[in-house]
Amino acid sequence: MTYTKKTEIREAINDPVFEGKGRLLFPVHRGYMSGSTLGSLDLTWYSKIDPDMTVTICNSLKEKAQRGEEIFFDIYSEEEKKEDPHKNNTGLWYFKGEPGNRFAVCSAGGGFAYVGAIHDSFPHAYTLAQMGYHAFALIYRPGSQTACEDLARAIAFIFEHAEELQVNTDCYSLWGGSAGARMAAWLGSYGTAAFGEKPYPNAGTVVMQYTGLDEVFGNEPPTYNCVGTDDWIASYETMERRIDMIKRNGPDAMIEVFPGLGHGFGLGTNTIAEGWLNNAVNFWERQMRKRK
Repeated sequence: MTYTKKTEIREAINDPVFEGKGRLLFPVHRGYMSGSTLGSLDLTWYSKIDPDMTVTICNSLKEKAQRGEEIFFDIYSEEEKKEDPHKNNTGLWYFKGEPGNRFAVCSAGGGFAYVGAIHDSFPHAYTLAQMGYHAFALIYRPGSQTACEDLARAIAFIFEHAEELQVNTDCYSLWGGSAGARMAAWLGSYGTAAFGEKPYPNAGTVVMQYTGLDEVFGNEPPTYNCVGTDDWIASYETMERRIDMIKRNGPDAMIEVFPGLGHGFGLGTNTIAEGWLNNAVNFWERQMRKRK
């Protein structure tokens, strides 16, 4: 069965092709999600959800699973999940790129209360894979500390399996929206060792959407930001100041501010922000060239 906008969300969740992981396509904390079909899905704090993209992602992952491709990786062992059952609700959805290309890890927002991946990281990962990059969408435990621990583990997992995944680990990127952007920034600056993992190389680029993070420690990696002027959660002025501070410290940094746009616009399809992801990729590729 091919999914459509009329497909019930529970049908995708319970589809045997996902081997019990279908529930992680959507927020585990159901109180932050409404709508019964793929076309009517709504998420707390988010706008501009594209039902066509929701359907495309679900169908793409289903087709790959039917072909026997790896689409999901556990990042914790069974023993670790028994010790902390919340780790059962973690993992990496994998959007495969071209062999030997760099990778990106995308972390959705949700106020550290839930994970809005179906709108805030899956579309990004899907699009990056279409461009040839390996992309992983992280499902993490809500809470700023546990979320960063899960992102650190995800990075460690990818590095440890780089050969079989056929990924280039040099100048990898961390992407995130809202709470996920904070995760990307914190791992980009503090590194994996600060969150319980071995010290792996820091990201070569951080891509952040709509988060009002203002701290700058002087060790930030090259950073791209985007936000709307009508975002009542994340101040565009705060984001502009942070980018200016990063640039003054030396690293490359840029921000795009979109007039009249609110919070949580994702890819920005059919909005003034449409195309921002291409600009972010160009920024990331600029950092790759600098390393040659």
